[in-house]
Parts: sequence; structure tokens; C-alpha cells
Amino acid sequence: MSAQLKATLSPYQLRQEIRQGMHQGNTSGLAAGYVQCNLAILPADYANEFLRFCQLNPKPCPLIGMADKPGDFMLPQVGQDVDIRTDVPAYEIFEHGEHKARVHDLLDFWRDDLVTFMLGCSFSFEEPLLADGLEIRNITEKVNVPMYRTNIACQPAGRFGGNMVVSMRPMKAADAIRAIQICSRFPAVHGAPVHLGDPAQIGIADINKPDFGDAVTIKEGEMPVFWACGVTPQMAIRHAKPPFCITHSPGCMLVTDLLNSRLSIL
Repeated sequence: MSAQLKATLSPYQLRQEIRQGMHQGNTSGLAAGYVQCNLAILPADYANEFLRFCQLNPKPCPLIGMADKPGDFMLPQVGQDVDIRTDVPAYEIFEHGEHKARVHDLLDFWRDDLVTFMLGCSFSFEEPLLADGLEIRNITEKVNVPMYRTNIACQPAGRFGGNMVVSMRPMKAADAIRAIQICSRFPAVHGAPVHLGDPAQIGIADINKPDFGDAVTIKEGEMPVFWACGVTPQMAIRHAKPPFCITHSPGCMLVTDLLNSRLSIL
């Protein structure tokens, strides 16, 4: 199916495509109007600490929802027939904080003690930016958004801690101001940017070499604008080193039936 055709699918239809292995790439720009979620799936004895970490760090870890109890893999609270084991394009498997595998379903990995957390994603605020006429360079260039480790410390919670990861979109100054105004209305999906301008001030050595995702063109007269990113909990999980956990692959989100418009505070 062409990218243009995929963009017209409903969230349910897109999840079915993903479940059948027909879409295994990033989900930016797909299912316009609907909330996309980052994932963290942890053993139950780590769940309360991780929940506290999210509460203390709402910009990089805005909690949209979580499973009702350990072992739940069906998540009706976020959409029709959502099966967290099969409905995300790609997952990352970690053991004791070390990356072990990238897989396209969790059918061979699911356990009865796992708790799923769903966190807000920057793809949700890209939509109102586009609607206001602002360009999102990673969408224009058809690549994954660039993401970077920073020196911005998160508030620790038990075994979870570490520094924030940010996503970046280049903009002219006037567009950056408008983006701040728009994104401030969406705290449930990272809210306003955390930094703009000189990347070295937040510990980024080379803007053309992202730690995750793909580099994008920064044109003359533009500045990099940085938002808190949902890859941050992946770094916190590496810090906590649980014996087993699962996250989404960067850019490969759970597409829900929740409307982005419901997340706006204005």
C-alpha cells in the first residue's frame, strides 16, 4: 500500500495493517487527528516506581493511560480491539538495561506480570502545527524525526533516572514562536518546546548526527527547536536495568482511537 493511501486509513484499519505485518515503519503523519503513544512495558514490581517517574517528569513522560492490571494485553480504553502484542510496528526488547532485540510482535515475549504504560507522543502536536501552516521537516523529507540525548536531568524516582531525550524540528524564529503558542495547549503530548537555538547548551555536540531517528535539513535562517521526547523513558529504563522490559522502536507508535483534539486545554 502506498504511503499516500496509508495516510487515509482509520486508526483501527492501520492497526490491522500493522498486526498483519503490512506496515513495519514509523507512524508519523498517519491516522491524522488521533493520538499516538510511546510505550513502556515493565514487570509489575517496577510499575509503581515508573509511574512515579512519569508523574515527576510530565514533559518527556506524559501519561495517557496504563493497563488495568498486570498481564493485560488488550487495551480497550484506547481503542477498538487494541492488542499491545501485535499492534505496534516495531518493539525493542531489553534485559537488565541492555538492548537484546528489535521485533515486530510480542507473541513470543508476553508475560503475565507485564504492565503497559502509554505515553503521549510528539506526532500528536505535529498535526496542529501543520494545520497552522508550519512545515514539519521530517514529514516533508519523509524520514523519522531526529532525536538527541541531552544534559537535561530528569527527576529520579526509585531506580528510574537519567537525562532527557529531545526531538528536533527546524523553524524560522517567527514560526518557532507560533509553535510554542500552539504546543502549550497540548501538555499531554509534551507541550511547549524545552529549548531552541544552540544545541550545545543542552549537550548536543553535532546537530547533524542524531542519536535516534534521521537527520533533517536545517536551512539558512532557521533554528533548531527541541521538544521533550518519549524516548526519554527508554533511557530511564536502561538506568533502572529491570531484568526484562519492552518499549516501542523510536518513531513506531501505538496509534489509538483517541482524538488529539480532546487533549487540548484551550
